Amino acid sequence: MNKQELVEKVASKAEITKAEAAKVVAATLDSISEGLVADGKVVLVGFGTFEIRTRTAREGRNPRTGDKIKIAASKVPAFRPGKAMKESVNAKKKGKKK
Repeated sequence: MNKQELVEKVASKAEITKAEAAKVVAATLDSISEGLVADGKVVLVGFGTFEIRTRTAREGRNPRTGDKIKIAASKVPAFRPGKAMKESVNAKKKGKKK
């Protein structure tokens, strides 16, 4: 599912226009990003947790030349699904509906 398909699904389920749904989806994603920047963590109970993880500096290799390169430390966003989401995904894989 891409962003446009998500907007269409939200519009259908919430019985609002696609333009309104696009604003809602954009606002939600912006709010999650802002929460990560401000607090380092956004918890949506039952859905999952978005958090910032720190990658340490390390040495890697250029795949073309094989030369060693230094990879700088960085911060990356990560998502950890909640229990309800895991159960929902696993139930659907087995053909069950929740």
